[in-house]
Amino acid sequence: MEKIQKQTLIGMRDQLGGYLWEDAEISELVDPRLGIITGFQDLLDQLEVLRKVDLQAIPPAADIPPK
Repeated sequence: MEKIQKQTLIGMRDQLGGYLWEDAEISELVDPRLGIITGFQDLLDQLEVLRKVDLQAIPPAADIPPK
């Protein structure tokens, strides 16, 4: 997966509509400076790791009793 770029997020904002993120907010997602949230790229990297997990190789955590 390629590293997310500010221009990509701006294009998505402009083309898909929805919430109108300010450029400064998008910049914080791409290159966090405030330390308040995880950078968007970190989140995407973590999701990519999870996506690659073979769920058939993971046993159930425990039996779930019926209601």
